[in-house]
Amino acid sequence: MATSSENTIAKATQEVTNDEKETNGTEEVAVEPKTGVSFPVKLDDGKQLNCVGLRKKSMFGLDIKVYSYGMYADNEKLKDLLKSKIKKAPEKPTKELYQMVIDSDVEIMVRLVIVYSSLTISMVRKNFGEGLGASTKKLNGGKKNDELANKVMGQASDDIKLTPGSLIEISRLPGFVLETKGEYLKLKLGMIIEWNQVMGEVISKVESELLCRAYINMYIGDDPLDKDAKDKFGISLISLF
Repeated sequence: MATSSENTIAKATQEVTNDEKETNGTEEVAVEPKTGVSFPVKLDDGKQLNCVGLRKKSMFGLDIKVYSYGMYADNEKLKDLLKSKIKKAPEKPTKELYQMVIDSDVEIMVRLVIVYSSLTISMVRKNFGEGLGASTKKLNGGKKNDELANKVMGQASDDIKLTPGSLIEISRLPGFVLETKGEYLKLKLGMIIEWNQVMGEVISKVESELLCRAYINMYIGDDPLDKDAKDKFGISLISLF
């Protein structure tokens, strides 16, 4: 007979499994409800979607929706990690659970889908500089390392406009490597001059344990970009038990 704890976990897991899911043709997707942006539930390389969320930024007294995001992971590796240190599933996500993921080098990819219509690479660089800089400082004993945070967008030209629907994928890879790829339009005088599809290329690749930990900490640490998304990521971790 299932215990009350097991029933609670099963119910919470089912809520995440059914959350805003649709079928787009033959592909199952999850929809970020505030923007309507959809994310495939499973990628071709086997990584699975564990949560969707929204990055907002306060500008001119308004909460601007900057990008929606989906967090993908190698869930088999995550399961091995968690079970190696925790024998029984907790009733709800714990700080220890999140910290294990932050401190590990299990592959996690965050897919960002731009929704703000006037975004440039320069603005994204600044946004990461602020959020990732604060996260790095917190994990680095209060010491700032702006140079490290600014490496995420690499040498991408600051004047490139990111139109709605543009993609950026940032992956923490085994060995504590943070890799950034992107897919966006290059515009000139309002005309498309190049479709810069570089998902197969790399905008930046930085080997740094601190940077990798700080990046994942932005999403599932003590001060996450989207608390609801963090909670759902945590419930997905419990479901791996």
